[in-house]
Amino acid sequence: MKYLTGNEIRQKYLDFFKAHGHLVLPSASLIPHDDPTLLLIGAGMAPFKPFFTGKMKPPSPRITTCQKCVRTDDIENVGRTARHHTYFEMLGNFSFGDYFKKEVIPWAWEFLTKELELPADKLWITIYPKDDEAYHIWHDVVGVPDERIVRLEDNFWQIGSGPCGPDSEIHIDLGADKGCGEPTCGPGCDCGRFLELWNLVFTQFNQNADGTYTPLKHKNIDTGAGLERLASVIQGKPSNFETDLIFPIIELACELSHKKYNADAKTDISLKVVADHARSLTFMIGDGILPSNEGRGYVLRRVLRRAIRHGRLLGIRGKFLAALADKVISMYGEHYTELVEKKEFIDKVIDMEETSFLQTLSQGTDLLNEKIAAMKKENKTVLSGDDAFKLYDTFGFPWEVTDEILQEQGMTMDKEGFDKAMASQKERARKARNDKEGRPVMYDTRSLHLEGLTVDEASKEGVVAALYQEGETTPIKEGHTGDSLAIILTNTAFHAEGGGQLGDTGRLISDAGIFDVENTKKLPDGTTIHLGTVESGAFSVGQAVTFEVNLDRKADIARNHTATHLLHAALKKVLGGHVNQAGSYVGPDRLRFDFSHFSPLTAEEVSRVEDLVNEAILDAVDVQISEEDIDKAKEMGAMALFGEKYGKIVRVVNVPGHSMELCGGVHVSNTSRIGLFKILGESSVGAGLRRIEAVTGHGALLYTRELEALLEDASQKVKGRPNTLLSRIEALQDELKAEKHHAAELEQKLVAAAAQSAGDKVKDVKGIPVLIDEVKVDDVSALRSMGDQLRDKTGGIVVLFAAMAPQKVNILTMASKEAVAKGAHAGKIVKAAAQVLGGNGGGRPDMAQAGGKNSGKIAEAMAETLKVIENMIQ
Repeated sequence: MKYLTGNEIRQKYLDFFKAHGHLVLPSASLIPHDDPTLLLIGAGMAPFKPFFTGKMKPPSPRITTCQKCVRTDDIENVGRTARHHTYFEMLGNFSFGDYFKKEVIPWAWEFLTKELELPADKLWITIYPKDDEAYHIWHDVVGVPDERIVRLEDNFWQIGSGPCGPDSEIHIDLGADKGCGEPTCGPGCDCGRFLELWNLVFTQFNQNADGTYTPLKHKNIDTGAGLERLASVIQGKPSNFETDLIFPIIELACELSHKKYNADAKTDISLKVVADHARSLTFMIGDGILPSNEGRGYVLRRVLRRAIRHGRLLGIRGKFLAALADKVISMYGEHYTELVEKKEFIDKVIDMEETSFLQTLSQGTDLLNEKIAAMKKENKTVLSGDDAFKLYDTFGFPWEVTDEILQEQGMTMDKEGFDKAMASQKERARKARNDKEGRPVMYDTRSLHLEGLTVDEASKEGVVAALYQEGETTPIKEGHTGDSLAIILTNTAFHAEGGGQLGDTGRLISDAGIFDVENTKKLPDGTTIHLGTVESGAFSVGQAVTFEVNLDRKADIARNHTATHLLHAALKKVLGGHVNQAGSYVGPDRLRFDFSHFSPLTAEEVSRVEDLVNEAILDAVDVQISEEDIDKAKEMGAMALFGEKYGKIVRVVNVPGHSMELCGGVHVSNTSRIGLFKILGESSVGAGLRRIEAVTGHGALLYTRELEALLEDASQKVKGRPNTLLSRIEALQDELKAEKHHAAELEQKLVAAAAQSAGDKVKDVKGIPVLIDEVKVDDVSALRSMGDQLRDKTGGIVVLFAAMAPQKVNILTMASKEAVAKGAHAGKIVKAAAQVLGGNGGGRPDMAQAGGKNSGKIAEAMAETLKVIENMIQ
């Protein structure tokens, strides 16, 4: 069994299954897409639930991934056990009606024993007792001895009604010294001797509502192998925390806290917690999750604040989490490139939250300690729910932190009392708040005959049925100039906001006044409500009004909405059936369309999509809108958006030959009215999600004119004309290239001269030439060039310090083969030098780089470097 890094294991896995016909997909975002049942992605198969259920067609019948996962169910166990984490990576290979047991079982065995070189005689298999098919393959095909195949009742995967089936686990025997010593010890024992590495789930049945099982026509495979667990075995570590996937973060935490690992049990727990949580919060923020007091934002805030508190237990008083996050990014950024792209954003979010919570933590801890001291005097062990809630409500102190601190003192809190106090506070807040941000609010419509309210976009007039102060639930009789009102009409021509489309604007005009409609929304019961301001006069219940809908704005919205449907259909044609809408914005100025896809669109794909939409526009197709029974609509082929809810009767928007969707929005009567469709840009909004922004009609005309103006301006800047712009740019590029070449030649001469001067400072250390010097260079490239020349010239060890700024020092260490053979290690040398300068780094024995922050200590670092080298050379 050879040593592999965590990154190498991950890549080997993906490469192995790619070679077996699998599509390699990037990890999905930790934010579930169109799955309200999940707060965060916590399993490798979670992003593929629609494929397993048949609701969506997968981009390939064989897929493999390394999925980012976050689970906080057992957060209290993190740091206390060898395997519990909040963040982990799950390696998985999946089959959607393609291969099954006879393929996947040998593959799993081959990967573990051939690719990873795990000892076959240490691997044990568990199967479901009735799964003789799996037993046959493991025993007769793979060749696992009967005594290492264990039948366990727990080896059956199911979650209520739906697809389910037996599973088979692969365990490794970590040795008798890790076991309980009982003769019955084996896979499934809680002692820890047998570590589960891989689980293969064979979804071959459908569990019916009555509890019976029906064989599935298309059987699926869902497997999962924990990357951290595999790394711990291959790297020979006693726990996941000692692997290269986590331990470098622990080392940095030790450095920041001036603590040692494996010196104290409580210290080790805190070091593990901050390292684990640093991974979680970095990946969560990287996927767009922000700290908040609810949902996944609360999960992030809890993890982040728990890490801060354990940092305090380690003696760290200032901010430190951004440094740990940077370490995570440096460790994982090569595979998860989005972390590198979002580093600045991640650091900013962490810094803001850490600054805020450090103030809260200091004040809250002092108050809680006072309560604990008083409880001890009174021989009490339970903190009242009211006291715990006061810490939370008044000082922002999380109840989980309160509970943890109490447990460390052998105390508890009255959680039931806390929950009651929380419920009372929410009720008070609900009654007191004037919620305009969440409008429309739950306006009281009990006095209205809702079934008599109509929407007719061709109508010209209606009657005021109800008036409200905007944001207030109770009806009023009238409103006057300047009042912000919400108005319900007996009949309206205004189209309400919905499905990403903005609501209509315009005016309501009566004999007594004018009302400026700023937005039109729909209440939960389906009632249309008009939000805006009384421009002049007064409005009252029973008043007749006429409509002035902003028809130009509405026409622009209609152009963009119909174009959105055509775009959706075009994306499916170009990219595949897996494309599904994940959100949209349809306004008068532009459209934005978010969709599921696993890679950036190429320039050719963008052009093909744009061409398909414009061809539909040029075809001048009449748009057909009808209301149908939902079953009939599906028979017609109308596309329902995944995750949307529909009633029995649905509105079908059909562009014959191009698109058919269920939609309640406004659309053009003929595609030709869209004018021109132009994509402005395509980008990522998260793993597995892409976004296209585009314009049509007037927006496209404005965009074209802006481009023409830009082209003219650019031409003038390079002293050319629009039709000669490209040739002028190429000429300027040639001139710039020549100047750069000339500058590079001068730089090489300067470097060579500096190298000649520095070469006079070589010292002999036990027969090895050693050069330690501070040099003046402009960049890292020049520093490396000088290092190469000096190493070749001296034939020994070269350590160069280059101060680029008062707070930035670059350090380069190079060692010849002869020096390495006598004990030199460039990585360790450069690390020692960097630490003197307040930095860190490392690398290979023959070459390494590092950075420091204090250029005033270069002389001290040079002296320390010489000592390190003298101790190294044998």
